Amino acid sequence: MTDDKSPFEPDDAADGSGMRKGLTSYGDQGFSLFLRKAFIKGAGFTDAALDRPVIGISNTGSAYNPCHGNAPQLVEAVKRGVMLAGGLPMDFPTISIHESFAAPTSMYLRNLMSMDTEEMVRAQPMDAVVLIGGCDKTVPAQLMGAASAGIPSIQLITGSMLTGGHRGERVGACTDCRRYWGKYRAGEIDAEEIADVNNQLVASVGTCSVMGTASTMACIAEALGMTVPGGASPPAVTADRIRIAEQTGAQAVQMARTGLTIDKVLTPEAFENAMRVLLAIGGSTNGIVHLAAIAGRMGLETDLAALDRMGRETPVLLDLKPSGQWYMEDFHHAGGMATLLRELKPLLHLGAMTVTGRTLGEELERAGSGFQQIVVRPIGNPVYPQGGMAVLRGNLAPGGAIIKQSAADPKLMEHEGRAVVFENIEDLVRRIDSDALDVTAQDVLVLKNIGPKGAPGMPEAGYIPIPRKLARAGVKDIVRISDGRMSGTAFGTIVLHVTPESAAGGPLAHVRNGDRIRLSVERREIALLVSAEELARRAQERPVTAPTAERGYRKLFLQTVTQADLGVDFDFLRAARMVGKVPR
Repeated sequence: MTDDKSPFEPDDAADGSGMRKGLTSYGDQGFSLFLRKAFIKGAGFTDAALDRPVIGISNTGSAYNPCHGNAPQLVEAVKRGVMLAGGLPMDFPTISIHESFAAPTSMYLRNLMSMDTEEMVRAQPMDAVVLIGGCDKTVPAQLMGAASAGIPSIQLITGSMLTGGHRGERVGACTDCRRYWGKYRAGEIDAEEIADVNNQLVASVGTCSVMGTASTMACIAEALGMTVPGGASPPAVTADRIRIAEQTGAQAVQMARTGLTIDKVLTPEAFENAMRVLLAIGGSTNGIVHLAAIAGRMGLETDLAALDRMGRETPVLLDLKPSGQWYMEDFHHAGGMATLLRELKPLLHLGAMTVTGRTLGEELERAGSGFQQIVVRPIGNPVYPQGGMAVLRGNLAPGGAIIKQSAADPKLMEHEGRAVVFENIEDLVRRIDSDALDVTAQDVLVLKNIGPKGAPGMPEAGYIPIPRKLARAGVKDIVRISDGRMSGTAFGTIVLHVTPESAAGGPLAHVRNGDRIRLSVERREIALLVSAEELARRAQERPVTAPTAERGYRKLFLQTVTQADLGVDFDFLRAARMVGKVPR
């Protein structure tokens, strides 16, 4: 007999570690571990390898997702970093969502991806996890899932695409996509040129090269402290991005050894830093929806009024399209997030913890003093004097609405006009290009039923196209209002996320053609100039029937999805108890 511990005896700790973590339930833990090791040894692993810290790597590569086209190289670099640091890398697949390939919209599947991520992280033995994401909904989905799973977690961004060129002009997806499509709709360019542009807008794999939702979430992830320093900006196809991947793998091993769980990073201070950055980069309006969802997983409610107050004292400093002129690769060459955070330093919580085990302030000190560049403006010479977004309220949006003021026409931000109403996307498609459409440049376009429940999935149809008859007359912008979203790459005087949505019986449902609507960004107001009594009469005359589904994911979505102010998450995925608000 020997007193040596059996190699198949589980840890005394409640959940164990490494291959002993989260044992499958067979009623005999020793047998569970014995069986697990037998099967994994079938893949050629030795006991020495299996005794190392296990690092999971979420592999979101997909032929349908060119934004993640570099995933194989990133996975290999992460594995290298893990092994150099003494860990055992284990990559595993999850859902991969691409913005342009998901019907009816990628937002419809974000929560499903978060559930996939959470449950795979929870179900499989890993001491830490590397989350590889880039396309718009993938990073928030992964952060949401990891926040709920609770283990040490680190985000690896796939990186932005390179820019292309069209007839001597630098172009990149997808602000330039919309600009050139607008020219084509207006008859300013022909079919041959729009086809030529189509070949040049996306010059490599990677995410959109402007400050769209993907770039916004990359910057937010670093501001939250969830990436290694410099993790937001390197383009997808560069050696810098591969080196970041290797560093991420090594850092994951360190986090596993020190027990740096995600709740120690995703603190109220971290969310306030991320919100400050969202405002300062002129980020996508989608960013606030995703931040609200991630915060909700940590038991934190998002206070839109406080966010707006924060916006009044936080200027836009990053000169990237659509609010400025440059692209993500220029931001990277300008020093990336360290350059931006250095300018924002007086407004940040420098004591916030990051995945390195050091604070944000310590990381900024390690980054050095910076260098002269022109992409990040000094705080005294901003791109825009306030934050990129403003929160609007009024009888049309009792729960709030959002406008990206830094990408709007200043002449339209104080405006009153006649409502031209589209009941849903199908109605919009049918009538928007008709020469018979009764519309002028002074009117306000209103699109209903594209909110979380209405479409469903809150599509990015809030970027309502300029009616063709107006586009041909040279109109470049018009006030537009909806309960949906728009791409972060889009621009214009567009009011989004009207809450409650029309499909839930919000006031937007009862707007009629010819009603007067007043927008005042200065007063943070969006008002329907119709009496409360008349609105009540309309609601009684035409009550709203909430959309339903007979089965499947669509039924789950419609029954449990929350409104925009709560992040469009499923109600049962939010933390069981709310413990505070952000920003405070």
